[in-house]
Amino acid sequence: MSRIFISQDAASLALGASRIASEVAKEAERRHLPLEMVSTGSRGLFWLEPLVEVEASDGRIAYGPLQVSDIAGLFDAGFLAGGAHERRIGRLEDQPYLSRQTRLAFARCGLVDPLSLEDYRSHGGHAGLQRALSLEPQTIVDEVKLSGLRGRGGAGFPTGIKWDTVLHAEAGPKYVVCNADEGDSGTFADRMLMEGDPFSLIEGMTIAGLAVGATKGFIYIRSEYPHAYRTMARAIEIATNAGCLGASVLGSGRAFSIEVRLGAGAYICGEETSLLESLEGKRGMVRAKPPLPALKGLFGKPTVVNNVISLATVPWIIAHAAQAYANIGMGRSRGTLPVQLAGNVKRAGLIELGFGTTLRTIIEEFGGGTASGRSIRAVQVGGPLGAYFPESMLDIPLDYEAFAAANGLLGHGGIVVFDDSVDLAQQARFAFEFCAAESCGKCTPCRIGAVRGVEVMDRIIAGEEREKNFTVLDDLCRLMTDASLCAMGGLTPTPVMSALTHFPEDFDKAPRMPAAAE
Repeated sequence: MSRIFISQDAASLALGASRIASEVAKEAERRHLPLEMVSTGSRGLFWLEPLVEVEASDGRIAYGPLQVSDIAGLFDAGFLAGGAHERRIGRLEDQPYLSRQTRLAFARCGLVDPLSLEDYRSHGGHAGLQRALSLEPQTIVDEVKLSGLRGRGGAGFPTGIKWDTVLHAEAGPKYVVCNADEGDSGTFADRMLMEGDPFSLIEGMTIAGLAVGATKGFIYIRSEYPHAYRTMARAIEIATNAGCLGASVLGSGRAFSIEVRLGAGAYICGEETSLLESLEGKRGMVRAKPPLPALKGLFGKPTVVNNVISLATVPWIIAHAAQAYANIGMGRSRGTLPVQLAGNVKRAGLIELGFGTTLRTIIEEFGGGTASGRSIRAVQVGGPLGAYFPESMLDIPLDYEAFAAANGLLGHGGIVVFDDSVDLAQQARFAFEFCAAESCGKCTPCRIGAVRGVEVMDRIIAGEEREKNFTVLDDLCRLMTDASLCAMGGLTPTPVMSALTHFPEDFDKAPRMPAAAE
């Protein structure tokens, strides 16, 4: 019986994967050909989606991007045996886009059935958990420390230090919370992993629980991710029934269980303390720090709060030892970063590489330049609160410290490309507008400052008393940076000031208004 693999990732479905799967099944039935169709996650090469892979004698052969009208011709060409066709790509592993990557967190994504524990284990799953069960909690924490793993949610805080704090906190019970409220523009790594390899996140959270003495975990998923929510909920059920979660993890006598919760559409709940408030059933509003969540987090108890990618990387680190991970990367940025390339780019997708690769390599060599064919003018890295970099700065390496030195932030690894038709003054205005809409409202600099920012930008764009309004803008940005309670207000000036610094000409397009008569 022939086996074909097709992604049920949300992005793949949006591009027509379900229609392709349905047509393949119908055509096989019409031709009386036995067929096993395996649902997978995406490989992350979205510019080739929707695609199918066929199990052939020389490996899995891919065909794409496909349309429903291509299916009959594929069968005529013998694609079930890897036959020649204009849509034949060949082995995806041989494509430079994939072969040049260093896939650790995403090694299984697109290869396995997301809800098959047998598939997961046959591709190295649970090796890290098995080893962790043989180690003392402090040893696990020390391994994570030595690996150099830092938070992939945006802040880049050392994961091992956070775990160590929770481990030595005296209060109990303790919790592990996964922040899956992935709301940054141009990001999709968390969603891809939850839909394509959910057991890796479950394994990582379980190891975290063993390391810090927690017996309960929560995954907080943004409301816009219904597919990820359903997949994670089902994976948790499967893992619990198989004894991978519950009162005795893999028969060890050590307990750990996970619940999945759905957010309500608030961007601010990506901030860890707002997320905890929401988990407790309250309005998602930022908490003042200290106390830190590691000491007083969920329900006032010591809590590990980590991003999806951070937790899903832990099984690889424990299975292969800390040094293997630490050997990848540059400076204090160790291991790999799953870059999400989006915007005006020919080849959008997921690219997992060791830290140190330049933006230019990602955008030009992997992305192939702009989809419009026009020249690149600006790149925003790190979500809506990230800096806008001009083309002349694309040789900056992907490194937390390098980005900080350039007054930017790496964030969650989202890269959005703009061609020369973009108006950076309008983008700066959008930063304030976004903050005004998404602010939790707790602190005045963010709540009021963002609204005033939109008004100031409107006056600048209209050409009203530009110099005076630039002075107000500078003062407002300093205030929001220094006095906001969290990064929502504190980082909103980053895209604004970077746009003004690197693209000043966009702020001087409107005719100057005559000075008012005295």
